[in-house]
Amino acid sequence: MTSALTVGIAAALEQFSPNEIIEHTALAEKHGFSGVMAADHVQPWVPAQGQAAFVWNVLSALGQTTKGDLGPGVTCPSMRWHPAMVAQASATLAAMYPGRHWLGLGSGEALNEHITAGYWPEAPERINRMFEAIEIIQKLFTGSLAGKDVKHRGEFFQLESMRLWTMPETPPEILVATAGPVTAKRAGRTVDGLITVGAPLEKISGLFEKFDAGAREAGKDPSTMPRLIQLHLSWAPTYEEALENALTQWPNGGMKFPKGDIRSPFDLAAMAKLVRPEDFEGRMVISEDPDVHRAEIQKYVDLGFDRVYLHNVGRNQAEWIETFGRDVLPHLHR
Repeated sequence: MTSALTVGIAAALEQFSPNEIIEHTALAEKHGFSGVMAADHVQPWVPAQGQAAFVWNVLSALGQTTKGDLGPGVTCPSMRWHPAMVAQASATLAAMYPGRHWLGLGSGEALNEHITAGYWPEAPERINRMFEAIEIIQKLFTGSLAGKDVKHRGEFFQLESMRLWTMPETPPEILVATAGPVTAKRAGRTVDGLITVGAPLEKISGLFEKFDAGAREAGKDPSTMPRLIQLHLSWAPTYEEALENALTQWPNGGMKFPKGDIRSPFDLAAMAKLVRPEDFEGRMVISEDPDVHRAEIQKYVDLGFDRVYLHNVGRNQAEWIETFGRDVLPHLHR
């Protein structure tokens, strides 16, 4: 594995308590993983997962107990949070751990964002809100480093005069999560990098093309911009165990429809009763063979991802970390 490839752990705050996450991530670093991403959830996907810790607290603690990079992958800067608050949280983490923090942003899912009881917009508006929020965050990073207050009055947000008084010397990279080509092109023009999840390689190649085109339009070199993928997988010593883990712990991985408008874990649990083993095909690898997982991960590395974050959906985290640290990570290469 070359230094140009980062393979980190995707810490499932939906499944494990904060102290368990800290323990797993420290163990992962000992076994060759580098870095951690963790999603900003206020609820798990399904009740069986059982947790939903505050991502910024957990990332702050992980900065003390590990040495790799730290990213909320992802947080929505435009519904529960005003973008100025996301900017402050991100700037603080970057100031605490220089060079280690990146900011992963997305347009949000009702599961997490509906709790403020406002109108839940359609996807195009959610995306427009996100890009306006990014504009505010970027203005705050730039203005604050220059010692200037920032104001904003836009379609979705207003910001009175403010600056971030705690800032790192270099603002954190901003990466946008998307599976859609239009958003990917806007992201290429606007931010520093791209985040996506496992999908057919042709679909991701199309995303890359749009992202690259947007970057070039903005005068940037796309070959220097980070590309990050989160891969959910199920490994256990037997196939039967791996399949059971997927069905009980991560049935959302087998749901072949958009989940952005679903508000309740209990609704998702009802839908999960319809998920069958074949529904995971092409969406998530379920196997007892580490080499099957290695080959799948390598496909995405070959496609051009330089940062890969792995989430084993079972509760067998220590066993999985040790196995992949020994049998998978040393054989991945760019």
